[in-house]
Amino acid sequence: MKYKALVAKYLAETLNLDAQMVEGNLETPPQEDMGDFALPCFRMAKELRKAPQKIAEDFANQLTELPEYISDIKNAGAYVNVFLNRALYCQDFVGEALAIGEQFAHTGIGEGKTILVEYSSPNIAKPFHVGHAFSTIIGDVLAKMYQHQGYNVVRLNHLGDYGTQFGKLIVAYELWGDEEKLTSDPIGELLRIYVRFHKEAELRPELDLEARARFKALEEGGANEYRLWQRFRDLSLKEFESVYKRLGVHFDSYNGESFYSDKIPAVVKELEEKGLLETSEGARVVKLDELDLPPCIVLKSDGSTIYATRDLAAAAYRYETYNFDKCIYVVGLPQNLHFKQVFAVLAKAGHNWAKNLVHVGFGLVKFPGDRKFSTRSGDVIYLEDLLNEAVSKTREIIVANNNGREVPMSEEEINETAEAIGLGAVRYTFIRSGRERDIVFEWEDILDFEGDSAPYMQYAFARAHSILRRSGVTPEEAMQLSPAGLGSDSEFALCREMAQLNIALQQATDNNEPSILARQVMTVCRAFSRFYNQMPILQADNIQQREARLALCAAFVSVLQTTLGILGIRTVERM
Repeated sequence: MKYKALVAKYLAETLNLDAQMVEGNLETPPQEDMGDFALPCFRMAKELRKAPQKIAEDFANQLTELPEYISDIKNAGAYVNVFLNRALYCQDFVGEALAIGEQFAHTGIGEGKTILVEYSSPNIAKPFHVGHAFSTIIGDVLAKMYQHQGYNVVRLNHLGDYGTQFGKLIVAYELWGDEEKLTSDPIGELLRIYVRFHKEAELRPELDLEARARFKALEEGGANEYRLWQRFRDLSLKEFESVYKRLGVHFDSYNGESFYSDKIPAVVKELEEKGLLETSEGARVVKLDELDLPPCIVLKSDGSTIYATRDLAAAAYRYETYNFDKCIYVVGLPQNLHFKQVFAVLAKAGHNWAKNLVHVGFGLVKFPGDRKFSTRSGDVIYLEDLLNEAVSKTREIIVANNNGREVPMSEEEINETAEAIGLGAVRYTFIRSGRERDIVFEWEDILDFEGDSAPYMQYAFARAHSILRRSGVTPEEAMQLSPAGLGSDSEFALCREMAQLNIALQQATDNNEPSILARQVMTVCRAFSRFYNQMPILQADNIQQREARLALCAAFVSVLQTTLGILGIRTVERM
């Protein structure tokens, strides 16, 4: 659908203007009665030495011989408003959408380019709580968006499997660990002893010293420390993978912080040789005063490493391994300074590819009362529990509605549908608003199946699919239906909103902001609901209308299947 380019070309040639300038300035008016495209004339006032309103009037008077894809042109104030031929537009869009199918909105701009997306990255031996869903879901959608644009996407899970917390866990397990509970409920037992450690350490500060010593021993290859660490890691990863499988999330690499530990000496040596390392209060740091950033600590005073050290080593390894065009870190906003420092150190060390490192931050998940999640206090809600609750509540609704169906759902269909809708509701909660906004955790909000929710979109899909099923038209036959005869307000609005998904996906990708795409998918579903309520489809006045509207339904089903897939939300045929 190149209507914007066609309109720009026509205006430019007729008015003797630069086509690129015209296309760049064409706007979508806020109201239908203002046309489908509008050319503002403010910027031309100085060059033409006329008032913008006069320019728009003169332009409109010159635009009298219209191509078939334009039905009318009017001036309004300082704007030239262009009205498209709605019947032709709908016919073109529906035909194209049915022809390209799952390739809808695929531009191919990423062909030959590699994008790394690091996301989820939970800490080993800690619960996979609702807060982790933010990074996991945003990262998964970003990966899908880039992949749909043709990029080679490498999904990275930078597991938090290193650091002083493992010294704490080792000490805690040896003091209070229960082997039987560790086997039956590994994350629950590790959380219990982790929380106890922090409570005990408030009264016994020597525990923190012991924990630091045990982590240092782990770094140096201590056999007992390594054995416990490996066990904690294996048990945790098994738990995480069950959640990932349920969410439909997968990774190409689980290389965590520990993987890069033996690559740190080379990084330290490089910084040393380039004269970037300085001693400050016993620690080795890289000063970043010229960027108004605090020094980046590379080695602590006891010689141990920190997050920044391991991220420096990870970035270097990734570039050497993947030769990426961009590496995205989907990590919470509180880590913004950390990434500024890491990227700055790499740039200062002369790595030009550092400019292709991007931190995609997101807000917090909070409890009512502005309380954050805290593993130290044990005050967490497991993501698995949230998913189970969402699916359970969805199942109750489906079962309640099942008795009134002409063809009741089987138990298997009920379970599969409840899973798809429940997980979709949770997913959409994390992507419907801007990623930098905090989410206040409320069961009622997350499980609201009315209005701005995934179930609303899934219901629109199921409704359209039901129309096609009841029409007796097979998917193959739907591809051959003629869209000729479309063009009413609701039909045109639905086609226009679906066409806007191309732009929304591009903007969402450019800004690493899934909510841009999510909002447009919701807008499309609302447009379909208006079309459904206003236009008889199966009971249309004539065969041509019926076929055209069925073709529009088929295009909607195809487009929604693709775009919901990018958002990671499964479609269902019945609800």
